[in-house]
Amino acid sequence: MDWVTARPPHGDKSYNSCLVIVDRYSNTPIFLPCHKDSTAMDKALLVWSRVISHEGLFKNIISDRDPKFTSVLWTNLHRLFGTKLSFSTAHHPQTDGLAERIIQALEDMIRRFCAYGL
Repeated sequence: MDWVTARPPHGDKSYNSCLVIVDRYSNTPIFLPCHKDSTAMDKALLVWSRVISHEGLFKNIISDRDPKFTSVLWTNLHRLFGTKLSFSTAHHPQTDGLAERIIQALEDMIRRFCAYGL
């Protein structure tokens, strides 16, 4: 899991960030539009309603050390569901490199769409 932030607001609800989740088994990315200033509870409800309810619980989640993922809420949710929350180390792309590459591709697509005014 990782974030793409600092995007211009877009859409009916003026989303300005995107939560990127990558299934490591199928390498399938899931993009969830959200607000940069939403709380950890908002992010947890978004993941629950848009991902876990459709795909099922994760065994392991790898994320950077974003404060929203290190909060007490996320720690308690992982304890409750019996899942493992792992944090990637800084400058170690083997742990969350796939998500970072997908984010680079997403940002490139956004730049191209904006350049052509789509």
